[in-house]
Amino acid sequence: MSKLENKVAVVTGAAKGIGAAIAKHFAAAGAKVVVNYASSKEDAENVVKAITNDGGVAIAVQADISKEADVARLFEETRKVFGKLDILVNNAVFQQFLPIDQASVAAFRQHFDVNVLGPVLTIQASMKLFGDKGGNIINISSGASKMPMPGVSLYSATKAALDAITISLSKELGAKNIRINSILPGATDTEGAASAGVTTGSDFEKMFISNTPLGRRGQPKDIAKAAVFLASDDAAWITGEQISVSGGMYGF
Repeated sequence: MSKLENKVAVVTGAAKGIGAAIAKHFAAAGAKVVVNYASSKEDAENVVKAITNDGGVAIAVQADISKEADVARLFEETRKVFGKLDILVNNAVFQQFLPIDQASVAAFRQHFDVNVLGPVLTIQASMKLFGDKGGNIINISSGASKMPMPGVSLYSATKAALDAITISLSKELGAKNIRINSILPGATDTEGAASAGVTTGSDFEKMFISNTPLGRRGQPKDIAKAAVFLASDDAAWITGEQISVSGGMYGF
């Protein structure tokens, strides 16, 4: 039997990058996947198509996870189509490289609304679908939560907050058989990283690679494989952990 056979998973921010890779790897492991997206409808539909072409099951659902009504609709659609939920992956993210003197109130709110409030709302909604059987939550954090760099103070703060939520909820939800862990990716080759200036051959990329013992940037599939492990029964005794997947760049 596949690792995630008969499981239903919601993956937020799954139209591109790490989220898309997690959705595809979950489906390949037997899960039925809800591919959430905020605005990239075509990309999300392409992820669903890739999954179904490989014999998997997936649907795309638009929702801005920073909005209560959207989150309620996302999980109601999950219930209508699949009847249950087993796994939640909080991957949706907002990130800007901003020197502190350029960090506006609006930027602060957007970082915290998407990266902190969003996961809180989705976790609350997921618990109603997990039911008595329990469930599994994976928060996609960042090595920046432990080793912040200049220019990403807001982003780093949100990821530190997300890790704190992970630890606190592991103690709060364990009795309900709900496991929750954080994955802390290192420098990963995604569209989001490219838009932030970490492009192939850039000084940023060279700096990241020079500080990574395994000598390369991560690929979305590197994070996705760790997520499959945490979502599976192989990780049944793991909760409240912050797992670095960074090629050794973040050795905590």
